[in-house]
Amino acid sequence: MAHARSLIAPLSRLTTSPISSIPYQTIRYATTKAQPKKKKKARNTFLQYDLKRADQFSLIDAMQYIRAFEVGRNPSSSKYEMHVRLRTLKNGPVVRNRLRLPHPVKTDIRICVIAPPDSKAAAEARAAGATLVGEDDIFNQIKEGIVDFDRCICHIDSLQKMNKAGLGRLLGPKGLMPSTKTGTVVTQVGTSVRNMVGGSEYRERLGVVRMAVGQLGFTPEEMQRNVKAFMDALRKDIAQMSDRVSKDVHEVVLSSTNAPGFTLSGEFRGANSIAPKELSGPL
Repeated sequence: MAHARSLIAPLSRLTTSPISSIPYQTIRYATTKAQPKKKKKARNTFLQYDLKRADQFSLIDAMQYIRAFEVGRNPSSSKYEMHVRLRTLKNGPVVRNRLRLPHPVKTDIRICVIAPPDSKAAAEARAAGATLVGEDDIFNQIKEGIVDFDRCICHIDSLQKMNKAGLGRLLGPKGLMPSTKTGTVVTQVGTSVRNMVGGSEYRERLGVVRMAVGQLGFTPEEMQRNVKAFMDALRKDIAQMSDRVSKDVHEVVLSSTNAPGFTLSGEFRGANSIAPKELSGPL
């Protein structure tokens, strides 16, 4: 016991102080030096997927699956759509053009023609299918905020009057302002309206070009001709831009209004595909 007391006695003389009484300057904290974050190099091209890992379909197989998704719908209400993914720079020039397909895709496009109302050009425009023809009446409607059309072209004789009306700030943001650069200031109004009704426009957005290439009632042969015409026109556009930017086709996808997309292999018919005539009837 004596030995134990001799050990405890020195401990009893120790005093403890609360942490609050310790000067702040004597407290040290263990810190780690923050490592600078490495900045990821920004991509100047769009992300592309390895097509070797993707299922690819012949045109007939893709049409068969798409029609299955569209069962019960009016064949003229839904359309086949092509989506072409490009290997291209993000901030480079884009592909943009107009094409008249071998088998036009009917749409309810509304065309406005700015031309003297009693002129021969106005009569040709109405005969070709324009929904709105004139000058002052059209200018007043647009200034009131009524833009009830999808395309607008101007006859060369009305160009000066249209420019004086100051429609650029109203139609420009909508992409509807006629100009010689876009080919919408014309001399042959009737021909231009007919081409616009039967033609289709396409424009590259975020590295993808989209365009309707057919209706569900089209036969595989009609679709094949339309797809070929679209791809030929697109490759021609790309070739003409080769001196400014490098572009190339990476993936071609066929979808519809209500169906998912199917990557095309480039073949018309696969080894186990159904006969083309089986896709020629009603849904």
